[in-house]
Amino acid sequence: MAEDPRDWEVETRLVRGGLTRSPHGEISEALYLTQSFAYESAQAADERFAGGPGFIYQRFGNPTTQMFEDRLALLEGAQMCRATASGMSAVHVSLMGLLKAGDHLVAGRALFGSCRWIISEWLPRFGVEATYVDATDIDAWKNAVRPNTRAFLVESPANPLLEVTAIGAVAEIAHAAGAKLIVDNVFATPIFQKPLALGADVVVYSATKHIDGQGRVLGGAILGATELMTESYKDLLRHTGPAMSPFNSWILVKALETLELRVRRQTDNAGRVADVIAAHAKTRQTIYCGRPDHPQAAIIANQMTGGGNVIAFDLGSRAAAWRFLDALQIVDISNNLGDAKSMATHPCTTTHRSMPEAERLEIGLTEGWVRMSVGLEGAGDLGRDVSRALDAA
Repeated sequence: MAEDPRDWEVETRLVRGGLTRSPHGEISEALYLTQSFAYESAQAADERFAGGPGFIYQRFGNPTTQMFEDRLALLEGAQMCRATASGMSAVHVSLMGLLKAGDHLVAGRALFGSCRWIISEWLPRFGVEATYVDATDIDAWKNAVRPNTRAFLVESPANPLLEVTAIGAVAEIAHAAGAKLIVDNVFATPIFQKPLALGADVVVYSATKHIDGQGRVLGGAILGATELMTESYKDLLRHTGPAMSPFNSWILVKALETLELRVRRQTDNAGRVADVIAAHAKTRQTIYCGRPDHPQAAIIANQMTGGGNVIAFDLGSRAAAWRFLDALQIVDISNNLGDAKSMATHPCTTTHRSMPEAERLEIGLTEGWVRMSVGLEGAGDLGRDVSRALDAA
C-alpha cells in the first residue's frame, strides 16, 4: 500500500508533495508553458467542460500550477489550495469570495497598507462595511460583531510591528457569529504557524515573500477546506482571472523544496541580529517574535514554533531611522521581506505611507520605526553591519 503523503515529515512534503511526471520521467518538475489544451475528441472536450478530470485553459488551471498548489496544501495541512498572481490578489479574492453588498467585515487594524486600501476604499464601493479593531483585544472582536458580520481578517504576526493575535480565540468568536476567519500567515510562514489547525477557515500567502525567497517572482495562495474553496472561490477565480503564470508556478514549486531550510536559517540569524539591536543604546524598543520580551510572548509560545525572520525596532525619529538605513553596507534598503538577502525599510514612508497618520498612530507606528527582514548572510557580518548603522543613527 502506498504511503499517505500526509504522514510524511515536513522536509519530504516540501520535496515530493504534489509531484507528477510526464511519460518522460523528468526529475525536476515540468514547466508547462501553454495557454490551452487539446482534446482527443469532441466528447472528451464536453466531459472536461462538464467538470471531468483534465485541464482546459491556463486561466482555470495548469499542471505546473497544480503541483505548486498541491505541495503547499500538503505543507499547510489544507484540503485545497488555489494559486493567484500575487499576494494582494489572494487577499482580494479571499474577501470578495465571502462578502456581498450589505455584509460587514471585522479586521485587525494592524494591516499592510494595500490591505487597508481594499477594506477602506474598495469594499465600500460594493456595499460592504468594515470595522477595525485592536487585534490583541479579544473583547474588541466580540464587540465589533453585527448581525450582518460575515468575515474576520487578521495578520498574525502583523505588518510592520509584529503584533500577534490569539487565532483560536478569534476563530471561536467568528464562528459563533456565523462568520469566516481569514488569516494572513506570511510573517509566520507555514513552517512556524498553522492557522487552519488553530481554527481559521482561510489562510492567505504572498508567495512572493518567503516561499520564493529569492527575489524572482510574484505569487499568492488561498488555502482552506474543499467545500469552502469550491463554493466561495472557484467561480470567482475562474471568471475574473487572477491566475498565476506557469513560469512563476515552476519557480515557486522548486522554491518550496528549500523553504524549511531557508526559514530556519533566517530565523537563527534574526535571533542574533535582534539581540544586537536590542542591546544598542540608540534603540528605544525592539520587537521580535523570538524574544521573551515580545508583548504577546505567551500567545506566540502557544501557536508559533519559531520567531520568523522579521524584526521591528524604534530609533525615535525619521531622521535617525533614515541615518540607520543610509549607513547600511550589506543590508539592502527595500520594502520586500522573506528574501535570502537581508532588507530594511522605513514603513511610514514606504509600505504604510498611504495610511493616514492618525491610523498609523493607532497601531503605534511612529516615524522612528524600522522593519528588517533578516536573510541568509553570515550572522556575524549582519551583526557588524547593523551595529555600525546603529552607531550612525
